[in-house]
Amino acid sequence: MVASASRLRPSSTTRTASSCKPETARGTHVFTIHGYSLQAVDGAGSNKASFIRSAAFDVGGFDWCLRYYHNGNIESDDDYISVFLELMTKDAEVRTIFDIRMLDQYTDDSSCVLVSTTNNTRRVFGTTNFKSKCLVWGSKNFIRRSELEGSVYLRDDRLMIECNLTVIKTPLVKTEERAAMPGDIIHFQVPPTNLSRDLGKLLEDNVGADLSFEVGGDVFPAHSVVLAARSPVFMAELYGPMRAKRGERIAIQDMQPVVFKALLHFMYTDSFSPAINDDLSRDERQELAKHLLVAADRYAVEGLKTICEKALCMSLSVDNVATIVALADQHNCGRLKEACVKFIASSNRLDDVVETEGYGRLKTSCPSILLDVIEMATKSRKIN
Repeated sequence: MVASASRLRPSSTTRTASSCKPETARGTHVFTIHGYSLQAVDGAGSNKASFIRSAAFDVGGFDWCLRYYHNGNIESDDDYISVFLELMTKDAEVRTIFDIRMLDQYTDDSSCVLVSTTNNTRRVFGTTNFKSKCLVWGSKNFIRRSELEGSVYLRDDRLMIECNLTVIKTPLVKTEERAAMPGDIIHFQVPPTNLSRDLGKLLEDNVGADLSFEVGGDVFPAHSVVLAARSPVFMAELYGPMRAKRGERIAIQDMQPVVFKALLHFMYTDSFSPAINDDLSRDERQELAKHLLVAADRYAVEGLKTICEKALCMSLSVDNVATIVALADQHNCGRLKEACVKFIASSNRLDDVVETEGYGRLKTSCPSILLDVIEMATKSRKIN
């Protein structure tokens, strides 16, 4: 007996799916505190828990403010300032992601900031039940006052605190139903690319290395094609008319092994090796950044050069700015030089910088920079 067509037709299979997409609202508030030194005088001998509250600002339909404790809050050390984000809306419970920063006032580069709370800090604020929820979150040991007062974050007795806040609202869930398609039978998940990790493994294992470098007695195997792709200088040296023979050991002069190792790691992975910085002090990391900037300029690795410029921008102080501005001038680092000149020209720092040894050397080696400093200092004092 012949079956009917309707009985032979496969039955329709349905497949349900749903998606969850959280709704968010983002906002940024900058709290500028004028008369920093007056806060120090007013705070002396006063209640440690006293604070200054910023104006209220709205993010996600909720009211917020920043609290600034010049002498720290109750749980902090006396020589720290404390900064907190406060939920002011009553009878509310809010999930958030936020960070609190202090802005570098000598450069327009927004990456020159000090992040004093963990990036993407997730916190639940609540004003409905004080036993289980908290209406303030932040950093009790935000920064030492002694460190702040010699940094780029304090200018003309003024500091600027920035809060970037994301309010996470109730997720929006959608459900769909559709007929199954042939492509539903097999599902593929494409893994993320791991090119940087794989190239880093290639450098670590030395597989296929066709040349090596000798730096201060240490030997570093490498791959000529990778170096040539990352550096026009290596391209000329390894594939130009005066190219080295394959397998030949190339001597690198005037560079420390740790600097060349960091340079190679960046050229393979676009990142710094954590092992390089683990045991270094702040001053040692600053010195490494200086030497890496010189190496990056020498081999025209522009990405590394820019990163080193930013790192040095963040570490400017009265003691080192004269040395760093000379380095910036020598290696054509325009943004770093501008940040240094602005720092030196500050009306409350110029006299201190002039007394340093680095400034004395600057007068001899780069007198043209002093003209820029004097011109900017004159303009700054006229404005003030």
